[in-house]
Amino acid sequence: MGMQRAVCVTVTVLLALASPAVRAQAPKTAPYPAKPVRIVVGYAPGGATDIVGRLIAQKLTEATGQSFFVENRPGASATIATEYVARAAPDGYTLLIAATTSHSVMPSLMKLPYDPQRDFAPVSLLVTSPLMLALHPSLPVRSVTDLIKLARARPGQLSFGGGGIGTPPQVSGELFKQMAKVDMLYVGYKGEGPALIDLVAGQISLMFSNIVAVLPQVETGRLRGIAVTSPARLPTLPDYPTVAESGLPGFEAVSWFGLVGPAATSAEVIARLHAETIRAMSQADLREKLAKQGLFVNTSSPRELIALMQRESEKWAKVVKEAGIRME
Repeated sequence: MGMQRAVCVTVTVLLALASPAVRAQAPKTAPYPAKPVRIVVGYAPGGATDIVGRLIAQKLTEATGQSFFVENRPGASATIATEYVARAAPDGYTLLIAATTSHSVMPSLMKLPYDPQRDFAPVSLLVTSPLMLALHPSLPVRSVTDLIKLARARPGQLSFGGGGIGTPPQVSGELFKQMAKVDMLYVGYKGEGPALIDLVAGQISLMFSNIVAVLPQVETGRLRGIAVTSPARLPTLPDYPTVAESGLPGFEAVSWFGLVGPAATSAEVIARLHAETIRAMSQADLREKLAKQGLFVNTSSPRELIALMQRESEKWAKVVKEAGIRME
């Protein structure tokens, strides 16, 4: 009995001594991602932001073996979706396709319930999307230089359309006006489609339009495309000069789309997402699909994406202020 009691005491002591080590070896959490990941898009299905979200979601699903899926939360120029992600748990399971309008233009148009830089953890820039400057063929214009001369000769008589307050077609047109020192009238529509219909009908003079939307009208001669808004000519449209090279040096108006998560998302999760995103965006089939939509792969480091957001916010804030653009 004495020996049995001694053995029991010894075992109890050893277990007590070992318990801290046992506790220290608690089961580790599963590597990220361990469950489905939501990618929030602030627009309805079918638009450029949605296309980017769905293509990157498919590639990330293939790469990680875990489901990445798009959730559309349209409304208020994507600010509803953006606030939703800003308030989400910073665990890497709720991400956002951030874009020019929500992160670089809207901050100068309204008081937002989120800070575009402080409330998000950047992953990578995904794509950039230039616009095409297209005119009604009745205008005696073949180049940007011609357009500037005509606009100066007819102050206030030329009009340009766009799909809503703060959208790329509007702010691009306002930037053009300011840099070229011309007076043109902005006509707003509920979407870019109705604006293009009126442009083809000759109800407005010109438009800075999504390339995929406007190119069929240009190729059939219903509209005349004279330039693109990118800093360099596009490899898919090499015959179209840039606005900068054809009459307005320094002009650039390019929409951007990036992947971000809520602020305080861990560095490990961001690093994994960044690595997989860069891998996905480098794949030829993805680049080809995006290029067909006028979207061109342009990835970055997280720090570079934050710097881009800051530059774009400063740029468009000046344009908005000088143009006197206000939310209706």
